[in-house]
Amino acid sequence: MVSLIRPAPFFFPPLYKRTSRPCIAMAASSAATHLSQSQQRRLPVLLFDVMDTIVRDPFYHHIPAFFQMPMKELLETKHPTAWVEFEEGLIDENELAKKFFKDGRSFDLEGLKECMVRAYSYIDGIEDVLLGLKENNYEIHAFTNYPVWYMLIEEKLKLSKYLSWSFCSCRIGKRKPSPDSYNEVVNQLGVEPSNCVFVDDRMTNIEAAINIGMVGLQFKNAELLKEDLSSLGIEVKMPLDIS
Repeated sequence: MVSLIRPAPFFFPPLYKRTSRPCIAMAASSAATHLSQSQQRRLPVLLFDVMDTIVRDPFYHHIPAFFQMPMKELLETKHPTAWVEFEEGLIDENELAKKFFKDGRSFDLEGLKECMVRAYSYIDGIEDVLLGLKENNYEIHAFTNYPVWYMLIEEKLKLSKYLSWSFCSCRIGKRKPSPDSYNEVVNQLGVEPSNCVFVDDRMTNIEAAINIGMVGLQFKNAELLKEDLSSLGIEVKMPLDIS
């Protein structure tokens, strides 16, 4: 079952609560896209990891196949920090191409991107969960480690139908599980950590969220996620219920 983890017993307000703290920085404008400070917002705020929580991550199968090498060899030959730097927005894709491999070998960057785009697809059942949450007016944000190529995901799958790409690591310059990344999220949202529910497939990231006071749900599959959201009193209106 999805692991439901929270720091201490509490309940969410059944209806709405006014935003108490102003958002800061540009990402906050996307973080409150459908809200203004004078409006009420529904709590909790829902934060979703993207890769292997909403979208299948091509790294483990498609990328080794693209480079025609087993995963073990890929891990041994790739640069140890290049991808992390790309995710944090410290380097662009051209710089990534120059240092992706330790030995500086060249490769087909556009071919790699095309390979990844072909592989991007929704995790089974998750799109219905996101739609159900949106139909019940929950505020949903991506909180994910990913480079500027998140726009390739958006172009193909249109995640913005359901959530805001508010807290992508390349935009905020911080990666999970750094505590700074979680603090950045709550500061920009202007809510208490206890009013955030964070969903991620990696337990390390869940534990970091709990440490600052968020509720954590470890993602296993869409059906179990729906059950655990319901156990928190978070309504998920499924497509058959939507008239």
